[in-house]
Amino acid sequence: MAAKPKLYYFNGRGRMESIRWLLAAAGVEFEEEFLETREQYEKMQKDGHLLFGQVPLVEIDGMMLTQTRAILSYLAAKYNLYGKDLKERVRIDMYADGTQDLMMM
Repeated sequence: MAAKPKLYYFNGRGRMESIRWLLAAAGVEFEEEFLETREQYEKMQKDGHLLFGQVPLVEIDGMMLTQTRAILSYLAAKYNLYGKDLKERVRIDMYADGTQDLMMM
């Protein structure tokens, strides 16, 4: 059995929430590590886990993934939730990007 994905984020919803929802929709159990101190965050940066110096971070399949959209795309494809063809995938991408735009307002 594969290890559970591990999510790293602050103790709140924010950008990690859509990742949690996608994993829940796929029926995938996951672990969470909340970043509660600046030292935890700085250690992750120093260790090279935060490619762009940002969270969320998801540890899965031997990789440390950053950037919410990239994480969502990977998880959706991995768990067969990314449409059956190119037309379905582009509609999914449109809705995902539109949702991100609304969150940024």
